[in-house]
Amino acid sequence: MKTKILLLGGTGAMGSHIVKLLTNSESEVYVTSRRHHESHDNIKYIIGNAHDIQFLNTLLTSESYDTIVDFMIYDTEEFKERSLFLLNHCKQYIFISSSRVYSNNDELITEETPRLLDVYKDTAYLATDEYALTKARQENLLKKSVRNNWTIVRPYITFSEYRLQLGVMEKENWLYRALKGRTIVFSKDIAEKYTTLTYGHDVARGIISLFGQAEALGQVFHITVNESHKWEKILGWYVDVIKKETGIEPRVYMMEQNMRFHYHNTNLWQVIVDRLYDRKFDTSKINKFIDTSTFVPTEKGLKESLKYFIDHPKFHYINWKEEAYYDKLTHEHASLTEMETLKQKIKYILYRYFIPLSKF
Repeated sequence: MKTKILLLGGTGAMGSHIVKLLTNSESEVYVTSRRHHESHDNIKYIIGNAHDIQFLNTLLTSESYDTIVDFMIYDTEEFKERSLFLLNHCKQYIFISSSRVYSNNDELITEETPRLLDVYKDTAYLATDEYALTKARQENLLKKSVRNNWTIVRPYITFSEYRLQLGVMEKENWLYRALKGRTIVFSKDIAEKYTTLTYGHDVARGIISLFGQAEALGQVFHITVNESHKWEKILGWYVDVIKKETGIEPRVYMMEQNMRFHYHNTNLWQVIVDRLYDRKFDTSKINKFIDTSTFVPTEKGLKESLKYFIDHPKFHYINWKEEAYYDKLTHEHASLTEMETLKQKIKYILYRYFIPLSKF
């Protein structure tokens, strides 16, 4: 009998890789999405919002699934409302958490490394529902449930041909500038830290390796490549590729402290309790199911992904307030032709030429 796999919100970076890997497999794969996608082979797309409890109820009562992989982002109360319902309607529920839940650690991170929720003392942080805390609280709901058919997966930073991060910045914040001939703005505090970046395809392989595994039930796994590098080295790889592929030699402006400390930004905690930590992982637990030495080496994967993106560029939203901030620091100017709307042009001009850095 074919196994039935349900991917909730499975059209994102990791979910799309799982779909590709399972195409033409022996599994029947169902994928929820709010937008239309063409079903093919053994892949069936179901249009609907998995946040909608009524849609979810219809979905789970009309079919029985062997494995549910949940990529949805919930707030804690929302997850509390549906966690037992999800557990009751499959043989294995795979919850996608995050390795951002781990606290600071001088040694290799294992699945037993204390989490921020359990040991961090800052009451202002603990009063928030910041991403790492949200995921840890939702993990607790699973661990305290009456069911044991859950598996928690904690990916860390994943990259692909269209996701290339630098510290806390997406490609829209640094690569866009470089390809326009303007200076990349980075910070020394993050540049000197070790990080772990894993190709999304390999994380997907790791998730699939846990499907149907009785030994994985009631267990937690992080899935990462088994190597780590300083952000300054990763920046160097990016610069080398851009220079080789475009002839542009990117300039880099190094702030002492990440820019998110300089003006209000909701991602500040991501800097404080993650990117300013060294993130090196012990992969021995997931190695029982997949050999992480077969994962794409970070340097090779990043360089090939960046080369592909340069040949097939696709940027999303550009934050012109941030661009104005960068340009004030580097004494550069963006062309107004880069901005699609009058509102964007006005915002850029206002922050670039009239508002001092101290007011950002």
